[in-house]
Amino acid sequence: MMEEKKGYSATAKYLMIAPSKVRPVANLVRNKSYAQAVAILEAMPQKGSHLILKVLQSACANALDQNKKLDEENLVVKELQVNEGPRLKRVWPRSHGRRDILLRRMSHITVVVDEKASVRE
Repeated sequence: MMEEKKGYSATAKYLMIAPSKVRPVANLVRNKSYAQAVAILEAMPQKGSHLILKVLQSACANALDQNKKLDEENLVVKELQVNEGPRLKRVWPRSHGRRDILLRRMSHITVVVDEKASVRE
């Protein structure tokens, strides 16, 4: 039994931003239409919105490249994942010869776009 195709995806890995800062932005555009999602992300000041926008545009370009019959207006953000990448550990000198460890967190962002269900039938 073959699984139904999941849509068109794009991934950005090893982004120098903590996933906790990107997730609230991702929650705003999940399950929105492509045009709506782009409008929301372009209006936001956060760094995470710019990163998600780039991945979203890449996923849209992949969709239009792989399926010539698709139209930009019919695309929907089907899936948007913000996963944790590796952490860079940096030493932060403190007084009396001690140290703290500074964790620089990284993110992986995956976006899947697909056409609206009403168009498919």
